[in-house]
Amino acid sequence: MPESGTPELTIQTVRSIGGINADDWRAFSGTDNPFLRHDFLLSLEESGCTTAATGWTPSHLMFYLDGQLAGVAPAYLKTHSMGEYVFDWAWAEAYQRYGMDYYPKLLIAVPFTPCQGPRLLLSEQLREWITPERIHQALDSASENLGAHSWHLLFPDAADQQTLGMEEELHRIGCQFHWQNHSYDSFDDFLAVLTSRKRKSIRKERRQVADQGISFRHFSGKNTPDHVLSAFYVFYQATYLKRGQRPYLNREFFFQLRERQPEQLHIVMAVRDEQMIAGALFLHGTDTLYGRYWGCLEEFEHLHFETCYYQGIELAIQQALTRFDAGAQGEHKLVRGFEPVITHSWHGVLHPGFREAIARFTREEAEHVMAYTEDALDALPFRQVGPDQ
Repeated sequence: MPESGTPELTIQTVRSIGGINADDWRAFSGTDNPFLRHDFLLSLEESGCTTAATGWTPSHLMFYLDGQLAGVAPAYLKTHSMGEYVFDWAWAEAYQRYGMDYYPKLLIAVPFTPCQGPRLLLSEQLREWITPERIHQALDSASENLGAHSWHLLFPDAADQQTLGMEEELHRIGCQFHWQNHSYDSFDDFLAVLTSRKRKSIRKERRQVADQGISFRHFSGKNTPDHVLSAFYVFYQATYLKRGQRPYLNREFFFQLRERQPEQLHIVMAVRDEQMIAGALFLHGTDTLYGRYWGCLEEFEHLHFETCYYQGIELAIQQALTRFDAGAQGEHKLVRGFEPVITHSWHGVLHPGFREAIARFTREEAEHVMAYTEDALDALPFRQVGPDQ
């Protein structure tokens, strides 16, 4: 029971985003981040991408403070670790070796989306009242109530970092590469801050793409024709099929995305001999461009870099966006002007023995990630320490 005069925090779970009123969700999420919109999560569910059958049972969190709705969070009960981009396969294998169940686990994240952003969508009142101890205890209890053995909150923003931050808790870091727009007026303006060698290399790559007879067409929102979306989906699924995997998303999802979030959708298609040969899909918020999905059927020299990165940089400059997040993976981005960024995740492991072992792992991993990030900073291709200096 809560102490006298102390507000009571409770968490309820909902098995479909449709069970939460869209206006209620929007009051906490806003509309800037495309992945946190009620529309985006609903499209994932209604298209069949996030269901119990795919191992993504929706279990969205609703936070109540003294009985009043004070926050929400996208969450799923997972029976595998695919589509997360914070890898815990070794943890699951360790559980298995000791004859214990690692799954199900509670995942607080946006499916298939390794992009930083808010995850705990809380009211100002709850954010001010909550402490790291309280939120960790609440998420532990929510996991137990769902029959999960752990919870995992992936890619939080700075506000969530502050809310979650406890030294003794399980905290992992990673490194991604994001492009920063230092008030560039054009692509050439960006190239001007690179070393001569890197500047010449990028210009050569772009020229070689053009010399192969490849040009680019841009489509936005509801003006994107059906045949373009269909062609893009063929390219997208080919990326997975080449690796022997089934794609996470289906054709219906992309059509729903166009209908529900047209103002945030942008597709770049590569064209050769009047035929579309590759494509990349971007989403954007007020200040950030997100490069999300890409695919091609036939390989062409430097086509991936041009379609996914250089076209994205030009788009970010044209729209005066301050940042371009091209997703996970990365050293090939570093030499093209993308800067290292530390990403975070928080984990609640209910078994005390495994919790202690995983804590040691995360501390050792963090040392390696920080060393890698420092090396990456030294390898940036700018003429000076940074474009603004």
